[in-house]
Amino acid sequence: MRKEHIVYFKVIHKGEASLLRGLLYLEEGQEPTLQDFEQCLRACGHDVRVIDQEQFIFTANRDGEDYTIDVIEDYEQTHRDLYSDSLNKTFIKKDRIL
Repeated sequence: MRKEHIVYFKVIHKGEASLLRGLLYLEEGQEPTLQDFEQCLRACGHDVRVIDQEQFIFTANRDGEDYTIDVIEDYEQTHRDLYSDSLNKTFIKKDRIL
């Protein structure tokens, strides 16, 4: 059975870093490979080349400018996603006292 696996990427462009997410579908118990990460980035519109296979670091070029994409393997979300929290609240049934 295939399961969703969220992947976090740090995109470094012009000295600024941005955090992006991607989604992989992997067989249960399977770990993502370099090719999985590469395919995910290409699907997101990045024309990537591998520059460090062990650290999963890629380089890409857009509009004549190079930028770096680093896969964050042990990412722990330390901040709350307010959009997700708001969406989750719409599914919570509120108890009404009559």
